[in-house]
Amino acid sequence: MRTQTWQRPRPSEPRRRHSRRSLVPTVSVAAAAVMALGALAPSATASAAPDPVQKGLNALVNPDSVPGALASVTDREGRTRTYTAGVGDVATGARVPQDGQVRIGSNTKAFTATVVLQLVGEKKIRLSDKVDDHLPGVLRGDGIDGRKITIRHLLQHRSGLPSYVDYLDEDIHPYEPRDLLARALKHKAHFKPGQKGKWEYNNTNYLVLGLIVEKVTHHSIAQEIDRRVIKRIGLRHTYFPAHGDATIKERHPQGYYQSAAGAPLVNATEWDPSWAWAAGQMVSTNTDLNRFYTALLGGRLLKEPQLRQMQKTVDAKYPFPKGAGYGLGLVKTPLACGGVYWGHGGSMTGYETRGGVVLKHGKPVRAVNVAVTTQPGQAVKDDMDRIVNKALCR
Repeated sequence: MRTQTWQRPRPSEPRRRHSRRSLVPTVSVAAAAVMALGALAPSATASAAPDPVQKGLNALVNPDSVPGALASVTDREGRTRTYTAGVGDVATGARVPQDGQVRIGSNTKAFTATVVLQLVGEKKIRLSDKVDDHLPGVLRGDGIDGRKITIRHLLQHRSGLPSYVDYLDEDIHPYEPRDLLARALKHKAHFKPGQKGKWEYNNTNYLVLGLIVEKVTHHSIAQEIDRRVIKRIGLRHTYFPAHGDATIKERHPQGYYQSAAGAPLVNATEWDPSWAWAAGQMVSTNTDLNRFYTALLGGRLLKEPQLRQMQKTVDAKYPFPKGAGYGLGLVKTPLACGGVYWGHGGSMTGYETRGGVVLKHGKPVRAVNVAVTTQPGQAVKDDMDRIVNKALCR
């Protein structure tokens, strides 16, 4: 039996304060026993001598931390191998479904940025446009002026806008984008737009971009992502959940919340993700994410000038690894074996994703994405990054 919880979601960006935790039921003692008795064995896809990806997933799963893990590796010919470890449901001991759907969090930003840059390529907007050119009077506040914030500032997290995530309610419920924006605008700007040396990862930037897309296209951001990206490259297991939809449509592992290391796991699979909207609401699979980033970096979604702009980076800080650079909705991360890979990653209550694509002579040659079924601590995130590096460096 699955435990239902309406635990407040953790944000897909860092927070400056700790919120109260509502009381939630934990998994049963019997479920914990299932895990302790060997339900954490690798899936049937693993061979007798696990390759580095399978070995890495096996090391990740832990009954007190990460119940399940999934990965997908795609080569330049499009051949894909999927991996699983752990359990997909701690209450039943069910296996992790192969290439199951997960909430992909801030990978959504790369989808939103792609739509914005397609509109730039169509000359419907410009990167130098001010927010007021499309949403006149919407951004006003203490140090906040939409006449000074450009679309490029938003895409690259250099607007200085305060984060609405810091001011969400304690309970989960459907949010409207304008309500979320209003919460941010009650607070002072963190720095001047484009201020030298200033950068701050912030969902509010992509909230505003979603509103601009809707104003320019007269369609919802969900419709534009579906038409311009999902259907265009054939992502069969990727979607932007409808407002108020707390479910995950297809086969998926259960996602779990853990208030602190060693604390009981609680089920956090089904809850309304509308608070993340254009910054983090989407659902996908590891293989679809590989297909998306391969198509994006391979020039199938953007014209060359816009793709080049997307890959112009500034130094990024937490939550990205040391040495990372943030472009326009795309992250450049150093590889342990030399060179870099391109992707984004995402963090949402119940799920964490890491991965990207490595290029050779400007063309994608290998892609990997890894997901786990909690929003883990930094040590697990570092282990996920190591799995990504091992897969891409082979």
